[in-house]
Amino acid sequence: MAEHIARHPRLPEFEGMSVEDIADRQVAYFKDRKPDWEAFSDALIDGYRRAQHRFIGNTSGKADNSVIPVGAFTLSVMYVPPVEGNAPHTHEVEEIFFILQGHLMVFLEEEDGRRIERNLGPWDCISCPAGVIHGYQNDSVEPVYMQVMLGTGQKPDLMGYADEDLFRNRDAHISG
Repeated sequence: MAEHIARHPRLPEFEGMSVEDIADRQVAYFKDRKPDWEAFSDALIDGYRRAQHRFIGNTSGKADNSVIPVGAFTLSVMYVPPVEGNAPHTHEVEEIFFILQGHLMVFLEEEDGRRIERNLGPWDCISCPAGVIHGYQNDSVEPVYMQVMLGTGQKPDLMGYADEDLFRNRDAHISG
């Protein structure tokens, strides 16, 4: 396996943690989410009834150990055509992929190239910690729509590609 370099440091809570343990902690499957019909006091009133399916963070204030912890974040929607994806990369902040439609293979990598892959479908989610090499590939014949969130209080840095050539040339497309 090719060696890859994590361009951003891991947060302290992820230092020394394997990508297997990170994947176990940071993947939340929709099938494992429990609808909370009493998440908010007004949810008990006709006209305001709703269920909260918590994935990342917890706005209800109720104890819930099944959610993925998160700080502030940005959000965008990505369309990924079949056989497309992105290169292994890191961010200085967490990056979240939330699958809305289609099926997507996501991965986490160690710097020695060892990779853990998880297949996600509609309403599945992964939170990729800062400094952990990650990415995705649409191996299906259908397009994927997903939400992507990056956590930061400021504009996030560009991707820190794990591949040396991609990292060295990452800014070339901006100046052209």
